[in-house]
Amino acid sequence: MIAKLKGQVDSVGASHVVLDVGGVGYLVFCPRPTIAELPAPGATATLLIDTHVREDHIHLYGFADTLERDWFRLLQTVQGVGARVALGILSALGPAQLAQAIAAQDKAPLTKASGVGGKLGARIVAELRDKVPALVEVLPAAGAGDSVRTGLLGPMAEDAVSALVNLGYGRVDAFGAVSAAAQVLGDNARVETLIRSSLRELAS
Repeated sequence: MIAKLKGQVDSVGASHVVLDVGGVGYLVFCPRPTIAELPAPGATATLLIDTHVREDHIHLYGFADTLERDWFRLLQTVQGVGARVALGILSALGPAQLAQAIAAQDKAPLTKASGVGGKLGARIVAELRDKVPALVEVLPAAGAGDSVRTGLLGPMAEDAVSALVNLGYGRVDAFGAVSAAAQVLGDNARVETLIRSSLRELAS
């Protein structure tokens, strides 16, 4: 099984790269962010590889880092998500955005990916809620403050998120703002306090 490739970039497509390793050209499918980071043809690149062997083909999927590759594997644990759909999701959402959407239980961002409808998006956020590898890490936020804790919120914070959603804010933005506020105020902060702090976060 191929786990990593290092070689010259031969050619680059919208969703793949041909990597020349010792005179052998390997066709590697990659998410758009990885494609965007590749150097110009002729330069050397290194990709982490996930090898898929089937009866009728061998496909190589390449990633810029282990986090991206881990997400690719994790997404495929959900029924209905194959390699192509997982690649589409990672092309539409970065790891931080994906973690935030799952923690917020918001399927909407996932439906931006090719092959993901509302039903599959809902299944992904539901099944991966307890599997997200970054649940207790601080990751860059997607539109709400400088950072967002992607762990599950306490009852007070959940109520604050619901209140913000009722005010017209998107669930992911509301979740990010309340999560950031909870980091400062603590999980036991009163709902009213969390809402006021979250509104300031959303306005900044």
